[in-house]
Amino acid sequence: MSLSSFDITKKWPAQNPDVLQLYSLPTPNGVKVSIMLEELGLPYEAHRIPFGEEGVMSPEFLSLNPNNKIPAILDPHGPDGAPQPLFESGAILIYLAEKTGKFLGESPKERIEVLQWLMFQMGGVGPMFGQFGFFHAFGGKDFEDKRPLERYRGEAKRLLGVLNERLDGRDWIAGQGAGSYSIADIAIAPWLNAIGRSYDAVEVLGLNEYPHVTAYIDRFLARPAVSRGYEVPAA
Repeated sequence: MSLSSFDITKKWPAQNPDVLQLYSLPTPNGVKVSIMLEELGLPYEAHRIPFGEEGVMSPEFLSLNPNNKIPAILDPHGPDGAPQPLFESGAILIYLAEKTGKFLGESPKERIEVLQWLMFQMGGVGPMFGQFGFFHAFGGKDFEDKRPLERYRGEAKRLLGVLNERLDGRDWIAGQGAGSYSIADIAIAPWLNAIGRSYDAVEVLGLNEYPHVTAYIDRFLARPAVSRGYEVPAA
């Protein structure tokens, strides 16, 4: 089986079918995978998938991800030698970490810790911050009933408190020491950065009340691969 067997490549053709294909947008979820690929130095092609009928709702994209969400990937060199399609950002991060042996901890204990904090992002930070962003900065901001906004604002602040305590004395979210950077950080930090970058909510959430979190964001953004990953896919 080749990449051309996948319907998505009919709408977004692979220029080099021997490298990993990324289908994404530079959103907090999308940049997780582009940053991971940049950190790993794996060759890949990025395809910009717009929202709406021409992008995430198109039959070609739905053939790869029936949940119509970015990011998704096609790896021409899957674990059995055949192309491997994959969606869900957390699953993609785990797949790439296992494929390369990087950013998943160096022992079984560290791996468990990394996966624990990755799930914390997938089940908590992402959904709660995303809903907060909707009600504060996007379509929900004009709703007269502000109870949903306050609900998600309160939960976002609670999660910031959890992270601030966790990051006290730590460079990265799992393990110990500067070498403990992992897929948990690649998953969590883009959502924290979205508070200012996407939502203009630094004051609303009192981000500066969480000094360990703000220092963590700065460390994350200082990584060259992170900087590059934020530019993928190009506009």
